[in-house]
Amino acid sequence: MDVVTPETVPGREIAESLGIARGNTVKARNVGRDITQSIRNLTGGELKAYSELLTEARDEALERMVADAESMDADAIVNVRLESSEIANGGSEVIAYGTAVRLR
Repeated sequence: MDVVTPETVPGREIAESLGIARGNTVKARNVGRDITQSIRNLTGGELKAYSELLTEARDEALERMVADAESMDADAIVNVRLESSEIANGGSEVIAYGTAVRLR
């Protein structure tokens, strides 16, 4: 399945728009990770554990979006976007969304 950020798939024609495909996940930090990352924050540098957590969340949201589009018999998802927000103290939501389409 093609998953692209432009409004069209390069070299292909959209035959039908099927609606919004979306996938989301909410991930929470854990106490052990918070302790190690607090120490890293004091010394400077990338907070790798948090980067990895958000990478996992983005991947999971994208996979769920693709599954949603597949349930609509889509060939592609165009105009894909990712957003994140804080849900609760220590929790973050990542949502992926785009337009599910059938191609000619």
